[in-house]
Amino acid sequence: MTDATNRPVRKLRNAPQPPLSHRGAVPDSDRAKRPPLAEPSATGDPLNPGDRVEGLGNFGKPTGEFGTVERTNEDDAVVKWDSDGRIRMHQPWLKKVKAVP
Repeated sequence: MTDATNRPVRKLRNAPQPPLSHRGAVPDSDRAKRPPLAEPSATGDPLNPGDRVEGLGNFGKPTGEFGTVERTNEDDAVVKWDSDGRIRMHQPWLKKVKAVP
């Protein structure tokens, strides 16, 4: 019987990138990068009750939903949407729009 303690231990080679999550997966270096988040256009203007707003979806794209602000605080706003009921949303998901006379 041979003694296992006398054998040299092989060193592991450094992988150039992390292993793939599954066979056939696209490496991270070849995947498309996520676009940066769009900044709301009215970042300096605080929302006030009575302001007209438009909802923002993923990456700051307008959703086409319009509503009126009913209550606000420094982080959130309660919006009465034109199409349906009220909802509380974080202010970065809202964009102030000009009221049409």
